[in-house]
Amino acid sequence: MSYDLMVFAPDQAPAKKRGPFLDWYDQQAEWEEAHDYDDPAVCGPALRAFYEELTGSFPAIQAEEGPGTDYTIGAALIYMSFEWDKVDEAHAAVFRLAGKHALGFFDVSSDLAETWLPDGKGSLHIAHSD
Repeated sequence: MSYDLMVFAPDQAPAKKRGPFLDWYDQQAEWEEAHDYDDPAVCGPALRAFYEELTGSFPAIQAEEGPGTDYTIGAALIYMSFEWDKVDEAHAAVFRLAGKHALGFFDVSSDLAETWLPDGKGSLHIAHSD
């Protein structure tokens, strides 16, 4: 089991309304884009900058097994799976960097599944939750 978080390009997702956002998320999670999902070159500049900064503290898994963070990178999102002993540290880092890079943040593993959007001031505001 892992703790999963996701950041996304807010201009590429219907993030303001819960239903459309969850439908978009489900569609993205089919992983049907025509590329490998481990290459940050497939996403836009803000997602790439986020990835570069986060992997300094949370390196990507280098093999099928072993310590590290599992990153799944799409054109409009980065999905991350963290080890449970890193949950608090990872959540804080992802939330902070999402705000810094003006990305949306989806707390996939939270019971409330909170979705946050950039506030235009380098942080995030809640858009919706269960």
